Amino acid sequence: MLFLPKILMAKFGELIKSDLPILLDFYTDWNETSSSMHPVLRDVAAAIGDKGKVIKINVDKNNELAQALRIKGLPTLMIYKSGEMMWRQSGEQDANTLINLINEFI
Repeated sequence: MLFLPKILMAKFGELIKSDLPILLDFYTDWNETSSSMHPVLRDVAAAIGDKGKVIKINVDKNNELAQALRIKGLPTLMIYKSGEMMWRQSGEQDANTLINLINEFI
């Protein structure tokens, strides 16, 4: 699992171009639901191994990106593959649901 500091919009475009599915978690440290997703996402990252990526993006440090992607609720989870958004959901998800979703795009 990768925690990204501030990310520029241009870098975001490069990040999501991967042929591997990428699960993005938009979170804040002060949001309780966001914090409760940390262990779930660790489990997801361990389960998918090198077949995908799990990346956490702090909304407070990436406000411009969050606004561009219209992040309203936290956490907001997205799956990208080859530069295209394949799935998006706000709110808590369980590890099995996320693992199954990522496996659909491998």
